[in-house]
Amino acid sequence: MTAIAVPFSGAPRVNLMPRVEVERRERDKLVRLWVWLVLGAIVVALLIIAGAFAFKLFADQRLVAEQARTNALLAEIASLSEVSEALATETELTEFRADAMVNDLAWTPVVAKVINVLPADATLTGFDLTVGGAPQGEDPTLEQGVVGTVSIDSATPLDIVSIIRSLRGVEGVLYADGQSVTSSQVSEGRYAYQLDVEFDQTAYSNQYAAEEGGE
Repeated sequence: MTAIAVPFSGAPRVNLMPRVEVERRERDKLVRLWVWLVLGAIVVALLIIAGAFAFKLFADQRLVAEQARTNALLAEIASLSEVSEALATETELTEFRADAMVNDLAWTPVVAKVINVLPADATLTGFDLTVGGAPQGEDPTLEQGVVGTVSIDSATPLDIVSIIRSLRGVEGVLYADGQSVTSSQVSEGRYAYQLDVEFDQTAYSNQYAAEEGGE
């Protein structure tokens, strides 16, 4: 049987390094790896700490700037305190006037409504009217505003019933009463009449009413 020759590609090598030395070198290599890993972790931690510190420093600077701005605004507001007090006083007085004058009467339109229904030869000689209370609802035509009496003078007898009917049909008149009408002949042949009348709250001037959504 023929033996097969083993080919050699070079000079033979033999690892004569002791096993202990091989293990030591492996341990050193592992230690160096861990050292680098620890150093990398430390560097990352330092970077995070530095970033957090920088962020806090920036936030503190912004806080100081905002506090300075707030203090400046407070100082400016304090300098305007007299103006604020004056405006508050004006508002309070305006509200007081609105409450006190809520039933302020527009006399001219009320008197004109009576005069407009009188005959040509009749004259309104006087009136005794009293304003009602403050408005309670949203419709002023349903609430009593002015109530009282009016005096009429004429050179001839008047059809007072017709006048009362005409007055009842006038816008803003809630009531006109003929029961208390008095007629008497006075000096120089003139006649005097007196009517009971009642107007709704559209007779109020609303001149001092507070504006909705006011200042």
